Amino acid sequence: MSPFLASSIGLVTLLLGGALALPAFAQPKPADGALVGPNGMTLYTFDKDTAGNGKSVCNGGCATNWPPFMAADSDKPAGDFTIVTRDDGKKQWAAKGWPLYYWVKDTKPGDKTGDGVNGTWKIAKP
Repeated sequence: MSPFLASSIGLVTLLLGGALALPAFAQPKPADGALVGPNGMTLYTFDKDTAGNGKSVCNGGCATNWPPFMAADSDKPAGDFTIVTRDDGKKQWAAKGWPLYYWVKDTKPGDKTGDGVNGTWKIAKP
């Protein structure tokens, strides 16, 4: 095997290993910059949350309508994406300190029907 091929394979392995080690956090949607979860669904922030305090105030019935973008126990913060602890002890992703949520009435990727609900919900942007 040539040294170039061996180093190329090593680089690809390193890059893939690093990518696979990253958690599946939200990605911006190219068309409008909205953050979407791994399922392609729009993510939202809640004005009643306080950015950076490490908590979500949307629990109970609120979380039924606005399901949290959950993080696995093994997930680690990366860049602008951090993890907050919910009242039930479970973990939730946050972007720039703002906990992230889905909206139950969005039924397919690209839906943004939660933007502006009750004047407190906004599409999450990077």
